[in-house]
Amino acid sequence: MVVSPTCRRTTYGLMGGRMENVYAVQPETADQDWYKFKDDKFAAIPCSSFSLYQTQFKVNMATSLPEFSLQGKIAVITGGARGIGLEMSKALAEAGADVAMMYVSNDATHDTAAEIGKKFNKTVKAYKCELTNVDQVREVIDKIHSDFGRIDIFVANAGVSEGGAAEDLDINVWHRVMDVNVNGCFYTIQAVARHMLKQPNGGSIITLSSISASIVNRPQFQVVYNTSKAAVGMMTKCLAAEWATRKIRVNAISPGYMMTDMVTKYIANNKELGDQWVEHTPMKRIGDPKELRGAVVFLASDAASYMTGSEIVVDGGYLVY
Repeated sequence: MVVSPTCRRTTYGLMGGRMENVYAVQPETADQDWYKFKDDKFAAIPCSSFSLYQTQFKVNMATSLPEFSLQGKIAVITGGARGIGLEMSKALAEAGADVAMMYVSNDATHDTAAEIGKKFNKTVKAYKCELTNVDQVREVIDKIHSDFGRIDIFVANAGVSEGGAAEDLDINVWHRVMDVNVNGCFYTIQAVARHMLKQPNGGSIITLSSISASIVNRPQFQVVYNTSKAAVGMMTKCLAAEWATRKIRVNAISPGYMMTDMVTKYIANNKELGDQWVEHTPMKRIGDPKELRGAVVFLASDAASYMTGSEIVVDGGYLVY
């Protein structure tokens, strides 16, 4: 037999697992390529028609634990069309969930939802909602629940960031940040929980806090943002304690500096500031939003079934200093 290096492939399993080191092997007397695995077990599957559904042979494959699968679950996320939220929307769908993406003003979210749904063969829909309007929030959450039948996962991701010296801070900026980051977070969680509490299996709620809830960022001043994220952190713990016996888990993800489009543009005009952020981070780089995918899938999944009121910090080591 002759191994064809040009036909080496990595094949993804049903639950995100993958078979590595798979080579196409062509028998010297045959016209078709076949797969040979490194443990010398053969699967009679032509390269041209490889399918996990079609094979009648059992093969050894490394796959993620079934507890991490979101197959059959319904997820809702706020601010899910860009930055961190976009990566989380993709991750939830890739892990198996159908997804409802809530947005405030970006009508292109409908196109984004369609693209994600097509890529991962899931139902993904977009819903416009002003998160600071409690009546509208309840109406939209009820609509999502009606469309999908239930809500298993909720990610309170939407937020805004503004800063400035405290003595000069426009009070309207204070109210806007607190209204979106704190009030909007609570309004949506409350509306979702009213449905989850009626469900036999409850659900998982994930808030987006920040390292800014635990430390004072430097060198920039941002008292209002830090205060809002500290409030989200405490909200997470309070709700986790209140609903712990009612099958709702509430946990937080606290990112460090992440290279979103907004941060990229900001650093482009403030290179010295970006350099200082990197210098203060032990890993000496700013994070990629994709590096939050694992955290959100973990907390959303049954793999975190005994975890509530907790915080996952993804910050390149920033908080160790």
